[in-house]
Amino acid sequence: MGKLVRTITSDGLVMATAVDTTDVVATAEQIHGTSAVATAALGRLLTAASMMGNMLKDEESSITLRVAGDGPLGSVVAVSDNMGNVRGYVTNHIVELPLNSKGKLDVGGAVGKGNLFILKDLAMKEPYNGCIPLVSGEIAEDITSYYATSEQIPTVCALGVLVNPDLTVKSAGGFIIQLLPAAGDDTAELVEKGLVDLPSVTNMLSMGMTPLDMIKLALKEFEVEELYSEEVEYRCNCSEERVKSALVSLGNKELEDMSKEMPDIEVKCHFCDKVYKFSPDEIRKMIEK
Repeated sequence: MGKLVRTITSDGLVMATAVDTTDVVATAEQIHGTSAVATAALGRLLTAASMMGNMLKDEESSITLRVAGDGPLGSVVAVSDNMGNVRGYVTNHIVELPLNSKGKLDVGGAVGKGNLFILKDLAMKEPYNGCIPLVSGEIAEDITSYYATSEQIPTVCALGVLVNPDLTVKSAGGFIIQLLPAAGDDTAELVEKGLVDLPSVTNMLSMGMTPLDMIKLALKEFEVEELYSEEVEYRCNCSEERVKSALVSLGNKELEDMSKEMPDIEVKCHFCDKVYKFSPDEIRKMIEK
């Protein structure tokens, strides 16, 4: 289980969310068998989605983040419910690139140039759709840019995934700090002051710091109050009924052709790699129904 915490400063001017997603990203790596840079990219997006999903109010709400770049990874997708439980996948799960100029995994190079798409399903008739050009493809900078350009919320986002030589996940997590409407330039300056020389997310987690510890260090110029904490996990919501509904949506003719041409129909879930099998008889029953 991962651990997520939401806080507010005692003056009511700054909100902050932080999460330890080490177990979450480790589960994603185990399911998808990702290479190191693919794990880092998917892990960062899952972490961002978890925090952003947890900010949604309605119980039926969800958020989908899709990074669509021209790099070798293809698309990277992460979906979160309103509790911060996530699932995701990357189009090309095995990508090998040299380390970047800082000696780190080259997530930006693997993603390439493109767009960040954000879909918020707020349990209303029409979901909210947003799209911005990628700033760097490193994910955190792109999330920061989204909030600044699409929602006009001054935001700082930090994300990190540290991958072991054997491709397992050593640590993963992140934080999002946002100024509330009443905050002025003096508050922004104090936030910036606290971020100077702040260790990376993975360094803080490797030192044994909790999500709350990370926020308190980042907002060391403020008094921080915890609002609540949640356990979050990698959670796929696929089911046989959902898959059947998807097949039925293809239409009778498509299903009839499938039942004649294929001995069995296999449908694989993008998010958890579970395979659902349907015989021609089962397909014909769907058509009759």
